Amino acid sequence: MDNFMQAAIAEAQAGFAEGGIPIGSVLVHRGAVIGRGHNRRVQQGSAILHGEMDALENAGRQSAQVYRDSVLYTTLSPCAMSSGAILLYGIPRVVIGENADAGDPASCRLNITSLLQQY
Repeated sequence: MDNFMQAAIAEAQAGFAEGGIPIGSVLVHRGAVIGRGHNRRVQQGSAILHGEMDALENAGRQSAQVYRDSVLYTTLSPCAMSSGAILLYGIPRVVIGENADAGDPASCRLNITSLLQQY
């Protein structure tokens, strides 16, 4: 398994250990993790702290070029909100560990590939 996907899985495990939803993500630029995060919706009572959003937040301020040269690894297909952020940040590649919706219709999981084909 890819080391970066393993790092995303480790983030998911950390979220689960905190009593949250086990979804993790890492943002990789030129072979180095620059941001990592996990779903904190339960822990923080937040509607927006999905794993991908947490990783982007934890990457700090980066130039647009850094995002255009980065890859986002995530353990579950990004939702509409996270997919929108990926598009707005200009991240060209997303590696997804699982393309399932976790059984919750409110999660609005989308296939990022089909979303990106619209642009």
